[in-house]
Amino acid sequence: MLITTPAIVVAVRAHGEHGAIVRALTPRDGLQAGYVRGGRSRRLRPVLVPGNLVEAEFRARVEEQLAAATVELAHSRAPLLSEPLPAAAIEWMTALVAAALPEGQPYPRLYEGLGGLLDAVEHAPSARGWIAGLLRFEQLLLAELGYGEVPGDDLRANGRALEAHLFAGRKLDVMAARERLVERLNRAHASPRA
Repeated sequence: MLITTPAIVVAVRAHGEHGAIVRALTPRDGLQAGYVRGGRSRRLRPVLVPGNLVEAEFRARVEEQLAAATVELAHSRAPLLSEPLPAAAIEWMTALVAAALPEGQPYPRLYEGLGGLLDAVEHAPSARGWIAGLLRFEQLLLAELGYGEVPGDDLRANGRALEAHLFAGRKLDVMAARERLVERLNRAHASPRA
């Protein structure tokens, strides 16, 4: 297996003394996982940040084997992580994709949607510029996974649908990332800048 593609980093986990396992969403090959040698090094740590766009190569002798991955930064969203609301949005979106999607299944609409949403978070001066897109992305993800339309168009309705369909009975801390985002949105909404 050899895949060379642009990809959005959605999860990174330390592995061994110096390496990391990266999970990235690709346009044609869906969610892909790979071992990045030196992934915890000073050079690669800023590249392997959830939300970053990378040029990636995944290489494995057989499809069942964890691929060896190399990554090169195409666009960094790391500066946004110093802002509480954009950081919470990126954490939630990437955690949702990493937890909900099966590996190796193509979801080109989700790739485009996630990329567009990350761009909106990066360029909007406040959450008002991207919150509607975030709600649509959550609904798109549920639809792409076969759960159909979500009734309503608000944070609570989407949250209930996500919890019921994707994470029911699973002990994942993914919804905690969404709760942090909702809490920060509520705080921002209470302030005059929101």
